Amino acid sequence: MTEKIKQTLRDNKAARWTALAIVAFTMLCGYFFTEIISPLKPLMESELGWSSSDFGLFTGAYAWFNVFLFMLIIVGIILDKVGMRISAIASAVIMVIGALVKYWAINSLSGDVTAIDINLFGNNYVMSQQLLWACLGYAIFGVGVEFAGITVSRIIVKWFKGKEMALAMGLEMACARLGTFAAMAFSPVIVSKFDIPQVILIGGVLLAAGLIFFIIYFFMDIKLDKSMDDSELDFSDEKFELKDIGKIVVNPGFWLLALLCVLFYSAVFPFYKFGTDLVFNKFGVPMENGMFLGFIPKGASIIPSLLPFGTLFLTPIFGNIYDKKGKGASIMILGAVLLIIAHVVLWIPSMNSVIVAILMVILIGIAFSLVPSAMWPSVPKIIAPQLLGTAYALIFFIQNIGLMIVPTLLGTTLDKTNPNVVERMAYFKATGLEQGIVRPEAQAIFERLSADGTITSNVTNLTSGEMSAVITELRAESIIPAYDYTQTWMIFVVLSVAALGVAILLKAVDKKKGYGLEKSNIEK
Repeated sequence: MTEKIKQTLRDNKAARWTALAIVAFTMLCGYFFTEIISPLKPLMESELGWSSSDFGLFTGAYAWFNVFLFMLIIVGIILDKVGMRISAIASAVIMVIGALVKYWAINSLSGDVTAIDINLFGNNYVMSQQLLWACLGYAIFGVGVEFAGITVSRIIVKWFKGKEMALAMGLEMACARLGTFAAMAFSPVIVSKFDIPQVILIGGVLLAAGLIFFIIYFFMDIKLDKSMDDSELDFSDEKFELKDIGKIVVNPGFWLLALLCVLFYSAVFPFYKFGTDLVFNKFGVPMENGMFLGFIPKGASIIPSLLPFGTLFLTPIFGNIYDKKGKGASIMILGAVLLIIAHVVLWIPSMNSVIVAILMVILIGIAFSLVPSAMWPSVPKIIAPQLLGTAYALIFFIQNIGLMIVPTLLGTTLDKTNPNVVERMAYFKATGLEQGIVRPEAQAIFERLSADGTITSNVTNLTSGEMSAVITELRAESIIPAYDYTQTWMIFVVLSVAALGVAILLKAVDKKKGYGLEKSNIEK
C-alpha cells in the first residue's frame, strides 16, 4: 500500500503516453511548417523569380539566429533556469511569430525591390525585400522550433527515464516526420488550390494549434511535479551555472555525438529542400499538383516525401530495439553506411531510373530511422540530468551551423555549375514576360496556354501564376534546360562518409569510456 502511494504520475502508463502525445503533436505542426516550402522550389523560381541561390539562402536562414545570435545556447540556459513548462509555451509563441512574418513577406512584399546586397561565404547575394523578410521570418521560426525540440527532448527524459525512453523518443520523432511527410506530399496539392502565401498561412494555423497543446501540457507538468518527491525533481530544482558548459565541452562523447549529428542531419534535412527539384530535373518526374485516385498526391514531390513516411514506423521500432537490446553505437554506424550507399547511387550521373530513385529515398529513410533512434537516447548516458537542457542546446547549435551552411552551399553550387539555366530563366522571365515580351521560343507555348484558358491576361499584364505556367512548360519541353546536380550532390556524399567515420570513432570511445551506448536503456 505504501509503495502505491509513492508512485508518481510518470509511473502511470496512460499518463506518460498522453503527455508524449500532447507534445508530439506540436512537434508535428512545427516540422510541417519547416518543410512546407521545400517541394515548391521550381514554383518559387517560376512564380516569385527566386534563383537556386535565393532558395538555398532562404532555407539556410532557418539557422541564422540560432547560430549568429547563439539563440540555441541562450534558450538551453533558459530551459535549465525556468523549466520545461514556460519554455514549451515560449517556443510555440516564437514559432507562430516567425510564421506570421514569413507569410507577410511572401504575401505583401515585392521581389523586385532590392533591400540589401551582402557577401556570404565568398558569394554576393542581392536580396529583395521579399526574400530578406521571408528569411528573417524563417529565422525567427527556426529559433522557436529548435527551442521546442530541446524542450520536448527534456520532457521525454523527465517522463520516460528508466522506462521506454528510446521508444518514446522514436515515436515523438515519428510524429515529427509525419509532419514532414504531410508537407512534402500535400504542399504542392494545396498550392494548386490556393497560392504560395496561403500554404504558409495554413501552416501558421497549425502552429497556433500546437501552442494550445503546449498550454495543455503546462498543467499536466504541474500535476507531475506535485506527485514527485523533492529528491526526484532533478529536472526542476537544479540551477544552471555557467561552469556547467565547461563540464559538457570537456566530454569527448558529447563532441562525437554533436559532430555525428551535424554531419548526418546536414546530409538528410537539406535533401528535403532539394530532393523534389532533383527528381524533377534529373529523373524527369513532372511537377504535377493533383491527386491520384482522389487521395494520393502525385508529381515529383511524392518521391522525397517517402523518406519521412518510412521513418514513421521504423524509428520507434529501432528505438524499441535500443531500449531492450542496446547496440546504440552499432545502430548509428549501420545508419551512416546506408546513407552513403543512397547518396552515391543518387549521385551517379548516368543513373536516371525513377524506380531506383524511389528505392534510394526509402534507404535514406531507413538510415534516418536508425541514427536518430539511437543518437538522442544516448545523450542522457553521457550527460548528467541537470545538464541535459544545455547539452541538447549545444548539440542543436552545432547542428544548426550545418543546416545554415549546407543549403546555402547547395543552392550556390547549383547556380554556379548551371549558368545556362540561370541565364535562360532570366531571358524568358526577368527580361521577357515581366516586361510584357513573349520570346519567339515561347510563342507556341503562350498561345497554347491562352487557348486552354490557363492564361487569360494580356501579355503586358500577366499574373505571377500565368508567368509560372509558361516557365513550367518551357522547362518541361527543355527549352529551359534541366539542372545538372552531379557536382552539387557530391556534397551529400562527402557529408555521409564523414558521418560514418565519426560513428566508428564514437563506438571506440564508448568502449574505452564505458558510456553504455551498447547497453539497453530499460532498467531491470
